[in-house]
This record gives sequence, C-alpha cells and structure tokens, in this order.
Amino acid sequence: MIVVAGATGNVGREVARLLVEAGQQVRALTRDPAKATVPTGAEAVGGDLNDPSSLAPALAGAEALFMLSGYPPEIFAEAERAGVRRVVLMSGGSAESGDRSNAVARYMIDSEDALRASGLAWTMVRPRMFMTNTLEWLPQITAGVVRAPWPDVPAAVIDPADIAAVVAKALVWAEHEGREYPVTGPEGLRPGDRVRILSEVLGREIRYEAQPDDEARAEMLAKMPERYVNAFFSFYSEGKLDEGTVFPTVEEVTGRPPRTFAAWVRANAERFQ
Repeated sequence: MIVVAGATGNVGREVARLLVEAGQQVRALTRDPAKATVPTGAEAVGGDLNDPSSLAPALAGAEALFMLSGYPPEIFAEAERAGVRRVVLMSGGSAESGDRSNAVARYMIDSEDALRASGLAWTMVRPRMFMTNTLEWLPQITAGVVRAPWPDVPAAVIDPADIAAVVAKALVWAEHEGREYPVTGPEGLRPGDRVRILSEVLGREIRYEAQPDDEARAEMLAKMPERYVNAFFSFYSEGKLDEGTVFPTVEEVTGRPPRTFAAWVRANAERFQ
C-alpha cells in the first residue's frame, strides 16, 4: 500500500495514476474524499496535512508515502508509528543552498532535515520550474503579449508528469533510497524562448516583453506574502538559484528522456484556447 499526498495536484495525481497502472495499491490522500477526483483504481482517503494526527487512518498498513514539503515534521513520526518504511519527499532545488534566510528554501530545507532525522528510508526529489507554471500566463497569451520578469534567466522547465514518473519509481524500488534527485526538463529556456515556442506550436502571434522588476514585484505582492516575493527575487534577480542546468535524472531513473516544452504545449494545446 502506498499513500500519495497531494493526490489532486499536478504531480500527486499523476503519481497515483502511475502506481495504479503498475499494479500497486494506492491511497489518494485528500481533505475531502467525497469531492475529490482521483485516478481510477486509487482509494480516496481523508486527512489534513496540517494536522498529522488526522493521517493515522490513511497511513495504517502503508509501506510508502509520497509527501510534499512545508508541512509539520510530526507527519514523519506519525508515518513511523503507522509502520511506513519509505518516504519520497518532493522538495526543490533551493534546498541545496542551505540558506534558511530565504523563506522558500527554508521550508524545503526544514522538511528534508526532519525526514533525514526520522527512522524512515528517504528519497529527495528536487524538481525545477514546472511547465504548468506557463498556465499563469494564459490571459496574456490570449491577448498576444506576455510580460514577465527575468528575461535572461533560463529554467530547465519540467513536465509534472516526468516528476511523477521519478517519484513513482522511488516509491517502489529500494535502490532509490538515500538519493537526492535534481529533476529537470531537457533544455534551459528563458521566458522569451518559452513564449516563442508557444507562438510556434499554437500557430498564432505571441510576443514576449521583459517586465521591469518593480512592476513584477508589485504584482507578486498582491498575490503572496512579502517573504516569498523576496525569496523569488533573491533566486532570479540576484542569481542565487540555478534552474537552467540540465540533469539526466529523468532518463536515468525512468529509462526515457523528459518531455520537451514544445511537446508539453502540443499535448496541452486545448488549455491555451
């Protein structure tokens, strides 16, 4: 039995689907099982990641757990008590910095450290920027002009399905225990590169315009706490996070190369209509 946290999210849903297809028993963890849409063959179970004690029924009898960063460390003790042996944690590249002064890096570092300190076998999966972040540009794509900051910062954007494929392997096979996996797509792309590919694949004119930092900061502050805005500016304006380096992890773990951004856009073209 494998428990998948975040089972309605971009990565968790795909993890659950892949595990079911591989013949595993899967519990898809969600706050409201009655309303959740989970992959066919997975059992929707209730639990609140912010309340570790609520997870006991879902974890009972489970062998492995897929977990997300940023939740109370007591979850790992709850997993141990339930008999869970293996945890795969989705973290991020900023965890490698060790910089707890950065709000985003801190919660990832704290989650990784708590898991290492537990008695559980662990695998850290550290994806870079998700391809699905492109959907945040949807209104601008429709209008034909995308204004986004950090024009010279490349990111080896990754399809969440490729992250899930790595996670699913690590949940099942002991050979991945104790490993820290940087997970990227096959090429480093700047914002303008991604807009150009969108334009080519979708067959319509879409232009990229570099957004000044002050304008981008104001927009971000309207959506998230200042500490997280500062974290992202530290990453990209100050160059403290490298998301442009390409790693061979997806192919090494799964036996196939990661999907290109162009292929992801083609597969999701209807979402941009």
